[in-house]
Amino acid sequence: MSVKLGVAPIAWSNDDMPELGGETSLEQCLAEARQAGYIGIESGGKFPKKSSELIPKLKEFRLELCSGWYGANLRKNSVNDEKLAIEEQLKLFKDCNAPCIVFAEVSGSIQGDPNRKLSTRPKMESDEWKKFCSKISDLAKYLEDEEMPLGYHHHMGTVIESQEDTERLLENTHESVKLTLDTGHMLFAKGDSEKILNNYSERLIHVHCKDIRKNVLENSLKNDLSFRGAFLDGAFTVPGDGCIDYKPLFDILKTKNYSGWLVVEAEQDPKKANPLEYAIKGYNYLTKTLSSSNIEIEKNNYL
Repeated sequence: MSVKLGVAPIAWSNDDMPELGGETSLEQCLAEARQAGYIGIESGGKFPKKSSELIPKLKEFRLELCSGWYGANLRKNSVNDEKLAIEEQLKLFKDCNAPCIVFAEVSGSIQGDPNRKLSTRPKMESDEWKKFCSKISDLAKYLEDEEMPLGYHHHMGTVIESQEDTERLLENTHESVKLTLDTGHMLFAKGDSEKILNNYSERLIHVHCKDIRKNVLENSLKNDLSFRGAFLDGAFTVPGDGCIDYKPLFDILKTKNYSGWLVVEAEQDPKKANPLEYAIKGYNYLTKTLSSSNIEIEKNNYL
């Protein structure tokens, strides 16, 4: 088995807060991602939406498209409405040979509201859970048929936030609903990534390697901060700079024969946390820790 290492552009430019890295060009982001050692990058707001423009840009910097975020509104929309909404991104990702779509339900989400405490995030009653799981299953089967799997991303401030939410979703949906495990969001929600990996490895399709600064997390939970307030305080960082030990997680991935992408992702203010510096720090930690777990790192065709 081998894994691929990618990075998310959010360290360079934050789509939810354009003032963070707003002046940073796409070219700088791609160049520094490649300089740091990564062979893949997830999509972002500054990325071209047409494959005729994006593919040449990725080739220029010797990078692959290793997925990207899609915010859904299935609680409100019909499955057919959501198929229409995702159509452009689906075509782009297929053209670029991305491995999956990082999918999250964002209707009612408070992740971008600086005035909403995380304790006030939306929740679903039993009847809505059943309808929601049915819709997710139908959409995931459609995307699977399109050869672009849905990798569900549990996220702070949304209806699928905790370990319990994530397990309930996976246990009540079709096997075509895959999982994007985010280690930082799982810890923030007081969940256990090791248990998720051990119990649901057959559904795992993508991994976001996000670390947590323990003191900031404790303060965020104690004072019930907003999600935005927590990340602006520095809750998130790259692997190797926080409190998460990735060795046990990688040992499980080795046992489960995981061979997908590991994507470094950390919402930080680029003026406080230089994106290139932190990208290199995350890459160096992952390569060292993967080696200790006897997991090979795949190179791309551009090398």
